[in-house]
Amino acid sequence: MASESETIIGLYERHAPLFDRERGRDLMERAWLDRFLALLPSRARILDLGCGSAEPIARYFIEHGYEVTGVDASPSLIGICKERFPEHEWIVGDMRTLDLERRFDGVLAWNSVCHLNYDDQRGMFPIFAKHAKPTAPLTFTSGPSRGEAIGTLAGEPLYHGSLDAAEYRILLKENGFDVVSHVVEDPECGHHTIWLAEARSINRINA
Repeated sequence: MASESETIIGLYERHAPLFDRERGRDLMERAWLDRFLALLPSRARILDLGCGSAEPIARYFIEHGYEVTGVDASPSLIGICKERFPEHEWIVGDMRTLDLERRFDGVLAWNSVCHLNYDDQRGMFPIFAKHAKPTAPLTFTSGPSRGEAIGTLAGEPLYHGSLDAAEYRILLKENGFDVVSHVVEDPECGHHTIWLAEARSINRINA
């Protein structure tokens, strides 16, 4: 099943317009986005990994006065982002190998890391740390427990994977993050399982 994770980039590229049309705009994520923003300085710079078409999450950040750098492996989705918000930075790139050589005030990976297989998810935590300033918040979504599942996008298989909560906690700790909040299948947020963490400043001073 993990091999299905290698088809994700092509899947979103083929169906970018459909994904954009069908992506919900009701901002059920608002409460968690507000918790994330509450940990940021004003006019902060946010790194959005797996930004999709910038709707609705990046738009929410932008409308609240934040500077967004979005990264997505689909050129077509990044093209939509550039059309909508040309004054912000949009990068075609694979989050698994990302190295922007700079740090951000906050890092978000909403419904994106969950499309990676187990090993690739583990590899994301050093990348989060590499791009996070001291005390930067990190928020991401996972599954409720360890496992793999196949959904669909435009009738094609769509991979989802998750580590268990204990391993996520270990990975966060080992990479310099403290857990601020974690809710399994939050009923107020479409039953997403959500993590909010914060980079420890002591581990970043000489980085």
